[in-house]
Amino acid sequence: MTRVAQGNAVAFEMLVRRHMRRALAIAQGITGSGGDADEIAQEAFMRVWQHAGRWDAGRARFTTWLHRIVVNLSLDRRRRPALVPLEGAEELPEEGELPPEAIARRQERLAVAAAMTGIPDRQRAAVTLFYFEDFSGREAAGIMGISTGAFEQLLARARRAIKAALADKITRG
Repeated sequence: MTRVAQGNAVAFEMLVRRHMRRALAIAQGITGSGGDADEIAQEAFMRVWQHAGRWDAGRARFTTWLHRIVVNLSLDRRRRPALVPLEGAEELPEEGELPPEAIARRQERLAVAAAMTGIPDRQRAAVTLFYFEDFSGREAAGIMGISTGAFEQLLARARRAIKAALADKITRG
């Protein structure tokens, strides 16, 4: 980061290559949109480049600082009024039919994704960081800028909300 702060483009390129995939995954998990995730990740790295001198190794690891930027940009994007969404087209399997287990897993993922769209943004961020990006509770709390206890409460509320949404879907058929 010291080299990035000095304007070293090669060092910045190394950071981007090393951390872009996870930044994209976090942004997509929170926003639910690949297009938004691309824009958010690019904006996050632009901010890293522009503000590299502000990073303080004594306060947080680089990844914590980067992921906090990504989470904040993602939450900001979710707060904006949505544009008229394009209807998502289902991808067809390339050959033959999908086995029943694959269909069941896909339906389960879609149901969880649908349930997550109905929970508050900060809960969605907590679920994304903990379950989909495999951060520990302490790491995720640091990324979100909250205490570990507050993160655990946020995650518990998210789990209850998702469970209730899935149960409601089952009872409605």
